Amino acid sequence: MSNLFDTLQDQLAGGAKKIVFPEGSDDRILEAASKLAAEGIITPVLVGKREELEQKAADLNSTLNNVEVVNPEDYADFDAMVDSFVERRKGKATVEQAREMLKDENYFGTMLVYMGKADGLVSGAAHSTADTVRPALQIIKTKPGIKKTSGVFVMVREEEKYVFADCAINIAPNSQDLAEIAIASAETAGLFDIDPRVAMLSFSTKGSAKSEETEKVSEAVKIAKGLAPDLVLDGEFQFDAAFVPSVAQKKAPDSDIQGDANVFVFPSLEAGNIGYKIAQRLGNYDAVGPILQGLNAPVNDLSRGCNADDVYKLAIITAAQAL
Repeated sequence: MSNLFDTLQDQLAGGAKKIVFPEGSDDRILEAASKLAAEGIITPVLVGKREELEQKAADLNSTLNNVEVVNPEDYADFDAMVDSFVERRKGKATVEQAREMLKDENYFGTMLVYMGKADGLVSGAAHSTADTVRPALQIIKTKPGIKKTSGVFVMVREEEKYVFADCAINIAPNSQDLAEIAIASAETAGLFDIDPRVAMLSFSTKGSAKSEETEKVSEAVKIAKGLAPDLVLDGEFQFDAAFVPSVAQKKAPDSDIQGDANVFVFPSLEAGNIGYKIAQRLGNYDAVGPILQGLNAPVNDLSRGCNADDVYKLAIITAAQAL
């Protein structure tokens, strides 16, 4: 696990990337931000009142050295932010509504990213996933060619690293969604020094069973290959055919993937969520994430049960996504 973050920390040395934390007064956020700033990995931007945050940090035996603090109540560029928000929402918010909405720390923090005042955002320690993701979808929006954001986990055990998708966002992705998720997941894999080999999973291998569910995945393979012809990607595969060379030789002898896949795209959220938790609990893999992908700038969502170390790690990943 440490190797994974050593690589990312080396890339981020110098602290040039700014990551905004809307939940600046949360103890876990303060502790992680203080550590990140002290190590010069990123420049944390906390949303809150400086005096209150400094007092809280002192109570935690931390400091806010090299940490930026911004307060929506006295932010110098607030009027410009309101105008930018109204323009971005294209008639869906009046100036008065924008002023009210931007008092919300998640909307305010997301606008800092949109306006180029920060490179990414980490929230969710005290807010729901919806509270974190909704402003990102409304303001930052998805990259060209991507209609939906998706959530991946990097599964790590000693030197082994795999990407599992989508385990967090899309309940019932269609073929187009699955193709987009596959391509975005391959890009995320590259962040972690994984040369992506993408398997689209199902309960069938290369037509061994026929149903709407298997056809959805085989159609996704065709779409993904059309969108990213240079990507090593194939399916539909049962997991063993994607992961075990001897099984691949029997079930899919002509495939480019011969039991050596390292990015696994699940056909539904229930399969992905169950799959990563089985690997985590029975296989003793560390599950790093969920990492949101497909947005124009990185926004990531913490679990409300997170600790300061989780915040620290997700902030490093977010900054790496911004490189």
